[in-house]
Amino acid sequence: MTAMAAEIKKGRKFDQVLEGAREIFMRDGFEGASVDDIARAAGVSKATLYSYFPDKRLLFSEVARIECNRQAEEALEVIGTEARIEGVLHEAASRIVRFFLSDFGQQVYRICVAESYRFPELGQRFYNSGPALVRERMSRVLTPYVENGTLQIDDMDLAANQFGELCKSDLFVRSLCGVPCEKSDEQIERVVQGAVDMFLARYRA
Repeated sequence: MTAMAAEIKKGRKFDQVLEGAREIFMRDGFEGASVDDIARAAGVSKATLYSYFPDKRLLFSEVARIECNRQAEEALEVIGTEARIEGVLHEAASRIVRFFLSDFGQQVYRICVAESYRFPELGQRFYNSGPALVRERMSRVLTPYVENGTLQIDDMDLAANQFGELCKSDLFVRSLCGVPCEKSDEQIERVVQGAVDMFLARYRA
């Protein structure tokens, strides 16, 4: 049975399986993670693991969804709507860029691109936990600044998507293609500030 032919079934050891999978995926990546190692880290049998996730792709997509949601919620707790828009956008961009450059963020993107053609439902899951999540969270961050007149945005979905794409500039594409690049704090700040400046040049009221 493929990942696309089954629904995720939750049970008593579901969270245990996810935590074990997260540990192994973070350590070994998607290709290097074995079902045996995941089951061992989760403290369950392979039969139990397969009863929840009959395919490793589905398990990875669920780990990715939960991790992306966790980071998004943490970001919202830190990013306040009382601060100046420059600071809010800078904090958001910094978190997005650093996630894109992380090993886990790159793995999520590669698996999505590699598998979505054969398994469009899997691609949809990755999209919902990635670009769609960034758009939804950024819309919530930006809306108060539109309402108070700081920003002028007629198409919120487009603007939020554009902000996410600006955060991919240069370093993300180089890393994804295996091109050597310096991912120092200075270079990350260059991308972050560039994204903020470009966004404000378009949408500041």
